Amino acid sequence: MAYKNYILVCAGTACESSKGIALYNELEKELKAQGVEHEAQLVKTGCFGFCEQGPIVKILPDESFYVKVGPQHAKEIVAEHIDKGRQVEALLYEKKQKGLSASGIGFYQKQQRIVLRNCGVINPEFIDEYIARDGYAALEKVLFEMTPDDVIEELNKAGLRGRGGAGFPTGLKWKFTKNVASEQKYIVCNADEGDPGAYMDRSTAEGDPHSILEAMAIAGRTVGANQGYIYIRAEYPLAIKRLNNAIDQAREYGLLGNNILGSDFNFDIELRFGAGAFVCGEETALLASIEGKRGMPIPRPPFPAVKGLWGKPTVINNVETWANIPMIILKGSTWFSSIGTATSKGTKVFALTGKINNSGLIEVPMGTTLREIIYDIGGGIANGKKFKAAQTGGPSGGVITEAFLDVPIDYESLQSIGSMMGSGGMIVMDEDDCMIDVTKFYLEFTVDESCGKCAPCRIGGRTNYNILDKISKGKGTLEDLETLKVVGHAMRKASLCGLGQTAPNPIMSTMKYFENEYLAHINDKKCPAGKCKDLLSYTIVAEKCVGCTACARVCPVGCISGEVKAVHMIDQDQCIKCGQCLTKCKFDAILKG
Repeated sequence: MAYKNYILVCAGTACESSKGIALYNELEKELKAQGVEHEAQLVKTGCFGFCEQGPIVKILPDESFYVKVGPQHAKEIVAEHIDKGRQVEALLYEKKQKGLSASGIGFYQKQQRIVLRNCGVINPEFIDEYIARDGYAALEKVLFEMTPDDVIEELNKAGLRGRGGAGFPTGLKWKFTKNVASEQKYIVCNADEGDPGAYMDRSTAEGDPHSILEAMAIAGRTVGANQGYIYIRAEYPLAIKRLNNAIDQAREYGLLGNNILGSDFNFDIELRFGAGAFVCGEETALLASIEGKRGMPIPRPPFPAVKGLWGKPTVINNVETWANIPMIILKGSTWFSSIGTATSKGTKVFALTGKINNSGLIEVPMGTTLREIIYDIGGGIANGKKFKAAQTGGPSGGVITEAFLDVPIDYESLQSIGSMMGSGGMIVMDEDDCMIDVTKFYLEFTVDESCGKCAPCRIGGRTNYNILDKISKGKGTLEDLETLKVVGHAMRKASLCGLGQTAPNPIMSTMKYFENEYLAHINDKKCPAGKCKDLLSYTIVAEKCVGCTACARVCPVGCISGEVKAVHMIDQDQCIKCGQCLTKCKFDAILKG
């Protein structure tokens, strides 16, 4: 049936939490109630990326882009847009530019969506929609037009590097596995996304699960494997549901299982669930978990490409890496390698979060600068504050300061300034963020997530966290700074896996670029950003206090005293530094210092 309109409704996890499904159900109800269900097809899609403005509704063919849409808006959208053909101006992202398509919105203008090509476009629960956009055509090409060596050569020419953080050449990894003689080989998708603030892989699995399955099948054909596993954390129920649904549909269509597309190739995929251990993002720990063992890393070599799952050759890539594969096969290495920089080809997906106006999921060509990401795509720093730093690579990365805003985002450039690409988390910080507090947060995370197998990580991480905690309370010494460096260098050299080896990175990075903040905490017993509670004090400025009693009435511990219309006082010994008095005072009579 041909429809006059197509209503695309974001149904990713973020929009689900904002009543996105309730909105979808209400639109479905209104289409029937108003008798126009044959005028428009309702499509439940994956993430549009512009999470700050969700839930999002996009209507085709005019590409009207409605933001912050709730169930209460369904009736008006159907009555006005579907029935009468008039846009609901109040819901448009840019109300002065009627009919503005997504490509005209600043958030999308500098993006290039390869990995996210189908997210927000198709219904991920229907395989036909994926096939309609050239889905499984790459697998067909690999089965009937290319040899395994052709595939590997194409990946090498494309310059695709692993998007899980290490940036190892994908074609070279596949070649290692292909060249090992073994009756059994495995393909593994690492969907165990654990970085704080990261949701790139989850959104891809939710919005385009078939791209992962197709790529894994291509790898199976290339290296000689017949079994694949997707290792995904159990906290991703929607992604799990859609992956299982996609696997069932692919089997039904003869795209997984025996004699795929009538060929002699057999390949199937199963899901394995992780319990949320960050260390299981490390490939050897991940494989141990799939095998039913405790997720702990083992020394390398041999690498999993040669001796991996159950001792057999195993290709492991993360979700984002897999999602690139079908497009490289279909469009060719020349097309893919034309995007990005000399050493970092293609695009990179980032979860842009923190003190930013336009938070969300973005995909940009490698070489895009941080300034472009923050100000052109992200819309600048929230609340008019000043940019301070951006953390890339999560707890394994480092900070990028204002001085490096114009450095291109690629593997080598980020490493040269003490940061790293990581899997794609990007947290923006403003002038109110304390770098000691931020570093302490990341160290606490890695200490909690350490498997405890090796002493450098287990003991070194706890030692450095305790020192940071001491500094944040105004009890640090200059000698502590040297200890942080010594312990950090030891962890980098002696830790068994990437968790311990990279855990000192936030410390090394912030000490290099924000040494003045460390010294202020140690020498002056002050937190310049006003974040560290133990170094804060709230006092009342007598000249400004009018005795309104608002601060005293809101204080949760009753430490503010004073008569009506008389100057009030704060008992410093009783104050818990909650800041409620500062928020409540209308006369700027509370001084935070």
